[in-house]
Amino acid sequence: MAVQTVATSTDSTVDLGPAAALSCRECGHRVPLGPVFACEECFGPLEIAYDFSAYDSEELRRRIEAGPANIWRYAPLLPVPADVADKPNINPGWTKLVKADNLARELGVTGGLYVKDDSGNPTHSFKDRVVAQALEAARAFGFTTLSCSSTGNLAGAVGAAAARAGFRSCVFIPHDLEQGKVVMAAVYGGELVGIEGNYDDVNRFCSELIGDPAGEGWGFVNVNLRPYYAEGSKTLAYEICEQLGWRLPDQLVVPIASGSQLTKIDKGLQELIKLGLVEDKPYKIFGAQAEGCSPVSTAFKAGHDVVRPQKPNTIAKSLAIGNPADGPYVLDIARRTGGAVEDVTDAEIVDAIKLLARTEGIFAETAGGVTVGVTRKLIKEGVLDPAKTTVVLNTGDGLKTLDAVAGTGLTATIRPTLDSFREAGLA
Repeated sequence: MAVQTVATSTDSTVDLGPAAALSCRECGHRVPLGPVFACEECFGPLEIAYDFSAYDSEELRRRIEAGPANIWRYAPLLPVPADVADKPNINPGWTKLVKADNLARELGVTGGLYVKDDSGNPTHSFKDRVVAQALEAARAFGFTTLSCSSTGNLAGAVGAAAARAGFRSCVFIPHDLEQGKVVMAAVYGGELVGIEGNYDDVNRFCSELIGDPAGEGWGFVNVNLRPYYAEGSKTLAYEICEQLGWRLPDQLVVPIASGSQLTKIDKGLQELIKLGLVEDKPYKIFGAQAEGCSPVSTAFKAGHDVVRPQKPNTIAKSLAIGNPADGPYVLDIARRTGGAVEDVTDAEIVDAIKLLARTEGIFAETAGGVTVGVTRKLIKEGVLDPAKTTVVLNTGDGLKTLDAVAGTGLTATIRPTLDSFREAGLA
């Protein structure tokens, strides 16, 4: 397969890996690889297109299995330079797929329940995967500043990746984020700017900055680098299937913020099928939202194809995107695969966080509480089959959202005596 190159701002060409072109998800129009994200014909979103026709499935599988224990084991399927291993990068991925037998018993799952725990990434969320991809695109295109609009986790991932690679970083967040996420984004030494408003306001501002001279030389990972950035989520699908012994799961429960993670997981599964790396069989994808920001769930239940924006009001701030860009594509995938999109209340989120921690020793942030809570709800409603192999995603570490479980603390306070211990009923 021919390796594609792209012109940079310095008029030289660089290897951008196995990507072939940018293709519009709406009209199919193709354009050369570059830092663009919208179709010039219909203004639809662009995504990476590949030509995998030269790959042999057995040889590709051996190459992947011999690769490093991070996302770069899948470099033949990603838009990355061939020599990425020689460049400073935070190298996320290959996180644990936990067989959650204790949680399965609580929920009545008999077909096998797994938690894909992405809290083990360098900045403790799945965002490290997408930023690692965007960073390599930023290098290729000659950008000098790495930036983003963020609900928190992405800000930390960009700050860390930029620091590691020697880039300047300047990221934008809603001014009222959880303090833990603010600190984690700021500690890497980049510029952290709070915007008065919610995430959608932040995102609009960043889109304006791209078109302004002040934004020249800036790579916004989730705006002008979005086609490359989004591909990082495919590695979740690749890892899950490889960790299951190169098998597709029957059911997946995925949190929805912009919806990009869910759509790219589906893309990754489809690629593995087409490449012959897994056996083709039906699978269902379920989307999970918080009731206080549930535009996709609302549209799914109403049978709509269009997602109406909402004003977020939920403790699950990492999912608080009221106008999700990939919302319509999530609806298509849920319906095509026979899945669904459901939501849970803030109280159910907190209860699910504690349930996962109590049963499996995994402390999830609020987004993980959403997926576990939705999984429990879907089982109770008879929508998710407990006799099927099910994978639930935890996308971040609970230490980032401690406020959600505030009040959880000491069982008892006793004097340092055995009598006091017994009096407390602990014996």
